[in-house]
Amino acid sequence: MSRVIAAALEAAGSAARAARVLVRPVSSLAELAALDRMLAGIWQADGGDVLLTTELLRALAKSGNYVAGAFDGGALVGAAVAFFAAPGERELHSHIAGVAAGATGRHVGFALKQHQRAWALQRGISTISWTFDPLVARNAHFNLGKLAATPTEYLPNFYGVMRDRINGDGDSDRLFVRWDLAAPTVVAACAGRPRRCVRPPTAAVALRASEGGGPVPGSFRGQTVVVAVPEDIEALRRRAPGTAKDWRIAVRETLTALLAERLRFAGFDRSGWYVLTRDGEPAGR
Repeated sequence: MSRVIAAALEAAGSAARAARVLVRPVSSLAELAALDRMLAGIWQADGGDVLLTTELLRALAKSGNYVAGAFDGGALVGAAVAFFAAPGERELHSHIAGVAAGATGRHVGFALKQHQRAWALQRGISTISWTFDPLVARNAHFNLGKLAATPTEYLPNFYGVMRDRINGDGDSDRLFVRWDLAAPTVVAACAGRPRRCVRPPTAAVALRASEGGGPVPGSFRGQTVVVAVPEDIEALRRRAPGTAKDWRIAVRETLTALLAERLRFAGFDRSGWYVLTRDGEPAGR
């Protein structure tokens, strides 16, 4: 066993103990049905509905893909589902991961990702990809900071209108991220040393919030450029849906323009800013 895999298994075990869960693959019909109901309870108003269907989960698990749950005793409190991406069996695409409301704040999501990383490395997989909503600040911090994943592409309205209680009825823009499982920054993050990024005081501000909470475009000029997102987009969608849609359009236009100019993500400042650089050098530590 390589040192990278051994360290990944150790990190996964440590994360699970810290979250007070057991993370393991799920394959039985009863547990797959429970997993689907739990995920439906997170995304849909009616938790009795299905999200992926037991049949699809069964097929994914049987064909060797990643279907895992986080258990607190006998209770399922988190789950993640991923499947192989092209080129076959060399990359994994993580389609969905969620944590039950009663288990939030325990770092169950981090434990799931550590298990997924170790599982992938054991099978010779070097990269995991996934998407997330760029407007959700806590997910940006988790993905870019705590996991040290790197966004590579902006995908406008990727899933179409989803009409669930998390995404609302607006466009489903996503950032596509890649997680290089053996990269030094990822190894450090998984060992509890997240990638920290601080908004440089001299950075150009391409997008900021007005006093009223709406988006205000600014300057793209500079080696380092920062882009603001709302503090809590989900609350904003409920309170001021028009302003939330303005943010969707503004962040889309800003990030797609910056990526077209070949800027790269350096990280996410937890105070609510994406930090991008023209030369790809980190703007934080």
